Amino acid sequence: MTTQSEQKSETVIIKKYANRRLYNTQSSSYITLDHLAKMTREGIEFRVLDAKTGTDITHQILTQIIMEEEASGEQMLPVNFLRQLIGMYGNSMQGLIPHYLEASMDQFRANQLKLRKAFEESIESNPLAKLAQQNIAMFQAAAAAFIPGAEAGGETAAAEPAKEKPAEGGTREELDALRSQMAEMQKMLDKLAK
Repeated sequence: MTTQSEQKSETVIIKKYANRRLYNTQSSSYITLDHLAKMTREGIEFRVLDAKTGTDITHQILTQIIMEEEASGEQMLPVNFLRQLIGMYGNSMQGLIPHYLEASMDQFRANQLKLRKAFEESIESNPLAKLAQQNIAMFQAAAAAFIPGAEAGGETAAAEPAKEKPAEGGTREELDALRSQMAEMQKMLDKLAK
C-alpha cells in the first residue's frame, strides 16, 4: 500500500510557461495537451504548476483538455447537463456538486468494471462461446486445407489442427473428419436450441 508521501513523489510535475508551453519535469521534455490527455487516460497522476508563480493550475488545464475534446467532435457532455451545471454556479448547493459528481463517476467506473468482469466470466463458462471457438478452429482448419498458406494467418491455438500437413491422399480424410465434426456440432446446436 502506498503512503500519501509516496503518492506525491509519484505525481509528475508539469510546468506551464508564459508562452503556453508545457514542460514535463520527469521526462525533461516539452509536451502538449494531447500528451496530458493520454497520461490521464493511462491513470498517471500529474500536477500542472504555473512556472512563474508556482500556482497549481491542474484544474484549468484539465478543463481545457475537456474543452478541446468536446470541440473536436468527441462530445460526451449533453447540452442540458452543461446548462444545469452552469446554473449550479453561485447556487447554495455549489459546494456539494463536485463531491457528488466525483462519487457518481467513481460508482460508474466500479459498475463498468463489474460488468466487464461478469461478461468475461460468462463467456468462459458459456457452452455456446466454447462452441463458437471450436467453429472458428474448424473453419481455420478448413481454410488451411483448401487455401495454401492460410494456416499462417490464424491464431496458434485455433489453427493447431491445420498445422499438420496431410500426405498426398490425406485431403479426402481431412474433409471427412471436418464433415463429421460439423455434424456433431449441428447435433449439439439442435440440443441447445430445444
